[in-house]
Amino acid sequence: MASFLMLGKYTNESLEGISAARTRKAEQLVTESGGEIKAAYALLGFYDIALIVDLPGAEEAARVSLAFYKLTGINFTTSPAVALERFDELAESV
Repeated sequence: MASFLMLGKYTNESLEGISAARTRKAEQLVTESGGEIKAAYALLGFYDIALIVDLPGAEEAARVSLAFYKLTGINFTTSPAVALERFDELAESV
């Protein structure tokens, strides 16, 4: 499994549809893609929502990001994430 940080920015349309039911549908999209939402946060600032998601790979992350947009209207920036401990190992091996 690979980890991804998904940062979302609400649009006017996406604000209108906020609900626990929509959140559950979004969680189901991740599960259907073979993944799991590890953490989810509402934010104050430039981004409005942050998700930490484990997925099998980049293709699944792209699929989930697109599916989230179609479901919610939220624009997501999706980036691969490496655990700090693993990053330290990688840095020491260079």
